[in-house]
Amino acid sequence: MKKLIILLTALFVVVACKNKDNTKITTDNKFEVVENAKTQRLDSVYSAHFERNEFNGNILVAEKGKIIFQKSYGIANEENNENLNIETSFELASVSKQFTAMGIVQLQKEGRLSYNDSIDKYVPELKFYKGITIKNLLVHTGGLPDYMSIMDTNWDKSKIATNEDVIEIFAKLKPEKDFEPNQKYSYSNTGYLLLGTIIERVSGQSFGDYLKEKIFEPLEMDNSFVYRRRYNPKKIDNYAQAYIYSDSLKRNIVPDDSPEEDYVVFLDGIVGDGMVNSNLHDLFKWDRVLYGNELINADDKKLIFSSYPTENKEETGYGFGWFVRNDSLYGKRVLHTGRWAGYLTIIERHIDTDKTIIQLINIENKITTSPAKYVRKILYEQPIEIPFSLPEEVLKKYIGTYIWNGRETEITFEFGRLWDSGQYELKPISKTKFVIIGFRPEVSFTFNLNDDGSVKSYRVQQKENNIDKTYIRKK
Repeated sequence: MKKLIILLTALFVVVACKNKDNTKITTDNKFEVVENAKTQRLDSVYSAHFERNEFNGNILVAEKGKIIFQKSYGIANEENNENLNIETSFELASVSKQFTAMGIVQLQKEGRLSYNDSIDKYVPELKFYKGITIKNLLVHTGGLPDYMSIMDTNWDKSKIATNEDVIEIFAKLKPEKDFEPNQKYSYSNTGYLLLGTIIERVSGQSFGDYLKEKIFEPLEMDNSFVYRRRYNPKKIDNYAQAYIYSDSLKRNIVPDDSPEEDYVVFLDGIVGDGMVNSNLHDLFKWDRVLYGNELINADDKKLIFSSYPTENKEETGYGFGWFVRNDSLYGKRVLHTGRWAGYLTIIERHIDTDKTIIQLINIENKITTSPAKYVRKILYEQPIEIPFSLPEEVLKKYIGTYIWNGRETEITFEFGRLWDSGQYELKPISKTKFVIIGFRPEVSFTFNLNDDGSVKSYRVQQKENNIDKTYIRKK
């Protein structure tokens, strides 16, 4: 019996204890999880966002290589009624770019290319683009036009385009550069598409096979892969289906079912700027290896995690596949976000203090919010401001049709919030005054009440543009 207990303990939980600081330490067969005073604060923040329909996804937070918080919130697949779990894989969108950049760094280290090589050495179809180097593509200073807008107007959308198709369209149309190389910084998906192609042409492998052989398998990132589910569909277990919210249907739909999102289908064959898939634990393995020398050395890391100025000495704030940030509180941070077809992703590494935030979202609606900004505050023991709010019964009394100068508009209630015309969220700053979120200069709505407390009208103002209108509630 004693041997059996020891065996089971080794398989599932090696040690779980609490110290004097009420820190709970759990070691399983993958990572050490150290729950501390910050853990409950993080759970409270994410639980509140989940309950308000602002967050559906997975989160992992770590300090000095120890996970202090990891949890899943919500649905992975509505059709199967399958919930997310810690091992669920997500499409990473532009977080993929750091893996593309790493592929280029590896090939450079092997002497198979140089950062200063002109892109036409590997993509001769684009030889008319003079002076653009691989380094320009890495740090978004190449000036190439956006391939998505060009494909939107010049591609047969009944077909799924690949990198080679985009290059062929560019070679045919020869669209002008947005600016000369090194003159400006402009985030470029086109540049990373070409980097993906360069990896394929130099290595002789597909983009997915290269990353698998050179990064994912060596690091035992067993749930990481390149996947184009429309271009090459296959069955993947424990996978997060992405959804967007349909205003007309008032429910979540897959982006493929929205005419406005048709690009997610006809551009599904593109690699380099996206299409890497992974999960929390694999990305945490990736985070940890970037502190060591298993893949790259200190000189490589200095290149990858530096910001590169333009010819005008303006910092780009971008390295090789990573945004680079420095401030007095957090120190040096390197991060990347991604947004594509209902997926919203972020990996953020605080290099000076060894803190890690990995967040993966698979439902985007009108109020989806990234709580990552609150994670930073908790990690550095800062207070979190609680926004002013009103109970639903107060908000709902403002619902109705209002008229100004013969024009009608609607104040609606959805997701526990008020909306102007179903589009613009009204944030309360008092019981009767609201502002439209995201508008600058500020637009305010002030509701006027009758003596009995019923709503008479509202006044909308934007003082900087001399807008001042009073809408009367329709009887």
